[in-house]
Amino acid sequence: MSANSDDPGWLAYYEETLERPRYSEAGRLLASGAKIYSQNDEDGILQEIFRRIGIKNRRFIEFGVQNGHECNTLFLLLTGWSGLWCESNASAVEDIRGTFDVFLKAGRLRCQNAVVTPDNINELFRDDGDVDLLSIDTDYHDYWLWKALEAIRPRVVVIEYNATLKPPLSLTVPYEPHEHWDGSSFFGASLSALEKLGSEKGYALVGCCFSGVNAFFVRNDLVGDHFCAPYTAENHYEPPRYGMRYPRGHPPGLGVYENV
Repeated sequence: MSANSDDPGWLAYYEETLERPRYSEAGRLLASGAKIYSQNDEDGILQEIFRRIGIKNRRFIEFGVQNGHECNTLFLLLTGWSGLWCESNASAVEDIRGTFDVFLKAGRLRCQNAVVTPDNINELFRDDGDVDLLSIDTDYHDYWLWKALEAIRPRVVVIEYNATLKPPLSLTVPYEPHEHWDGSSFFGASLSALEKLGSEKGYALVGCCFSGVNAFFVRNDLVGDHFCAPYTAENHYEPPRYGMRYPRGHPPGLGVYENV
């Protein structure tokens, strides 16, 4: 399958896949997927999750945002949310401080240049209190970061999974502070491992994005009958479709949207 998202063959494959009976089951999220600023269809899925469970304070935390131009919370920022971006790359942070200066000055966005680790994650986010959304994407140690996090209990968690490790494999890379993703298939954790961790922390796995990159978890007290049970990796797993990017469309614009 072509990696060009503008290839009619890719679009036909996407549309045909979503026509399968599995994707029309009550509570499934993939039909709501849409790329606005996110890398894949995360923007649309997040909008649908919050439509179902409601929004409390319109606050987010995301780490691993790179320069912020294609992350999971940019659309939220542009629609009135506020929050914290944390990025380890100093040059990317400088880019953020230039491009998003108006949001930083208005206090709508904070940006930290920091390497998030299991040892410092609670200190970094201890003062952020109750947030609606946490997005974790460091390309390698995501499992161990979420496992260590106790300072906050966001209503929704988006976290990268390794789709090459199909259920029921419950695996993660070991925590080695100086290791990082080398571009190979050795990274992160399987969806089954994250499902178990989420359950331990009081979260239900409610879906994955079409590309097999991100998994979505909702806090147990908010799940109700809004999503497709059972909340297992076997039910919600999507295979790796890494080359199948959504059409980019227009370049990102950074004006603030207004509800009408």
